[in-house]
Amino acid sequence: MNFLWYPFEDLPFIFLTLVIAFTVHEFAHAYSAYKFGDRTAYDAGRVTLNPRVHLDVFGTILILIAGFGWAKPVPVNRGRFKNPRLMGIVVSVVGPLSNLLVAALGMLAVYVLNHFGVLESASTGVYQAIAHFSYYLITLNILLFLFNLLPIPPLDGYRIIQDIVPLHVRHKMDQNAHWGIFIFLLIVFIPQLREVTLTPLFSFWSVIFNFFAGMFETVFDRVFWGDLWADVLKMK
Repeated sequence: MNFLWYPFEDLPFIFLTLVIAFTVHEFAHAYSAYKFGDRTAYDAGRVTLNPRVHLDVFGTILILIAGFGWAKPVPVNRGRFKNPRLMGIVVSVVGPLSNLLVAALGMLAVYVLNHFGVLESASTGVYQAIAHFSYYLITLNILLFLFNLLPIPPLDGYRIIQDIVPLHVRHKMDQNAHWGIFIFLLIVFIPQLREVTLTPLFSFWSVIFNFFAGMFETVFDRVFWGDLWADVLKMK
């Protein structure tokens, strides 16, 4: 099973994390667009937390193989917004921000469990399950937050730029948006390009993780993440 990006034994935790991350991400897009006056996603049944309507089979498989992927894009008609540019940016931003929120809530949950002694009193199996799930829930959601801000179509970062630049520039961007899938494939199959793309993300990941950890440590007792995730990291 060495063709997988992640350890085979951790696939249940990874799949559950992806279900949560992708569902919350796409729901955030759909719900915000609906609240701003666009019923396109609502009429398509996308304003829901049902993961079956959001998950993309190829995008999910790709994240297991290459370390990144995507869900089904939410259809958005910016022409129905009162302020298409501003509201379009907000609709694009809330997706990645929802992943950041999930990561923060996941970290908060671990601090709460540690504070009340649940981790210390848990059996070995329960402790390992919490360690593995928390590792992927926090790690993948922060990475998805960062990855979706890359200016590559059809990621949210690309959509944000589209709503910022002049209309003539956006028109040219629309003409070249179909190259996005080829860029993804190059990243997947060329290790050097994948390393160049993902290495900065992991650097920013550390900054975000340490920010949240430092913030929660002012309220709760310190969680020694190295000890909690020791068994998980040994499998990498």
